[in-house]
Amino acid sequence: REVWERDYSTRAVPNMAVVKAFEDNGCVPDVIDTAPAELAEVSYDSGVKCELGNVLTPTQVQNQPTVTWSTEPGVKYALVLTDPDAPSRKNPIRREWKHWVVVDIPGCDLAKGTVLAQYIGSGPPQGTGLHRYIFLVYKQQPSDVKFHEKVQVTSADGRANWKVQDFAAKYKLGKPVAGNFYQAEYDDYVPILYSKLK
Repeated sequence: REVWERDYSTRAVPNMAVVKAFEDNGCVPDVIDTAPAELAEVSYDSGVKCELGNVLTPTQVQNQPTVTWSTEPGVKYALVLTDPDAPSRKNPIRREWKHWVVVDIPGCDLAKGTVLAQYIGSGPPQGTGLHRYIFLVYKQQPSDVKFHEKVQVTSADGRANWKVQDFAAKYKLGKPVAGNFYQAEYDDYVPILYSKLK
């Protein structure tokens, strides 16, 4: 893993592996205009990690992961997980599908953040190929920004045709400071996931 270096103005030195992976896999421009400069570390209790486009299964990512990133003292962050390939990468008429949104996160302490959309794992429909699942971290400026969003629990309602860039613009979050992504396609867990969605 590369070590993050910061200059005296606390601007991150871009991790070119992150930038290249986001660009090569179309996350830029399909979801965001500019790739994040740093890697967000994403680990699942199934033992797998998100590694800039590696292929994971819905079974492996069914539970909320641990996510960490380089932080600044006294700053709050917003974390999103979005799928731009709904219902498929070839025909993304529901781009994007909101999988997870947490705001007001002090540092990387997700448990102390405010959940706007509870985590829902990957559920790509059968026969739609690989979907990209993109984690993005934003720095809240100012940290006490007020979010006016309907809280979404384990329901699919209101999650399709969501745009993370619109969300970031609405709350003046700027460009993402960290990110990561994996890819997944249908497996036998997907029908189980669908049965859990209210």
